[in-house]
Amino acid sequence: MKKSENIIIEPSILSADYARLGDQVRKTEAAGAEAIQIDVMDGHFVPNLTFGPGIVRALRPLVGLKLDVHLMVDNPDSFIRNFAQAGADRLIVHQEACPNLGLTLQAIRDLGVDAGVAINPATAVSVLEEVLGRADVIQVMTVNPGFGGQEFILSQLEKISRLRTMLLERGLTTRIAVDGGIDQKTAPLAVAAGATILVAGSAIYNRRGTVKENIAALRAIAQEASSTAQTRPS
Repeated sequence: MKKSENIIIEPSILSADYARLGDQVRKTEAAGAEAIQIDVMDGHFVPNLTFGPGIVRALRPLVGLKLDVHLMVDNPDSFIRNFAQAGADRLIVHQEACPNLGLTLQAIRDLGVDAGVAINPATAVSVLEEVLGRADVIQVMTVNPGFGGQEFILSQLEKISRLRTMLLERGLTTRIAVDGGIDQKTAPLAVAAGATILVAGSAIYNRRGTVKENIAALRAIAQEASSTAQTRPS
């Protein structure tokens, strides 16, 4: 029996309390999170407007966990150096915003930062075939990007499964992240389809439980789903 793969819970600070962001990020690290996702929106690629490199620079000395910057922006090539210099550990760009995705991913790696690519719900996973080996993580959006608190788009589960098959066929160990609508109901579905990183915002930062309690509950149910998936016959 294969050992189940470790599932990473990656809280998105888009849903955190901005008035005490540093405190919440410290609590997130203390709760055992390995990374946080910082959602950068420019008001063009998506309608909302959020964080810049200054947030990354401010958080970097506060915690040792990975700062994963999700660039929902037009022309991401003009942003990557500033975010890398601010202290980002990984930069995720959108396939839809990159005229030459392979060159962008290489430029990120040349800055000494992990490179990731995200695809929107309407984007076919086949567009990534030529760059699969250049990405450290592929992030499947299970909501339309731009706002937190949206419902998980169930049709994306098939896309996650197809992506997992593509990676296995090529012998790649690239992690699959899922972002959008992740909670205790949808997390097991995403993991069963092949996800190993779950980006969650409102399921972590809410009044129903502490950050520690919410991360623990989501991790437990996701790890159980991973163990179950590994024991199924192929």
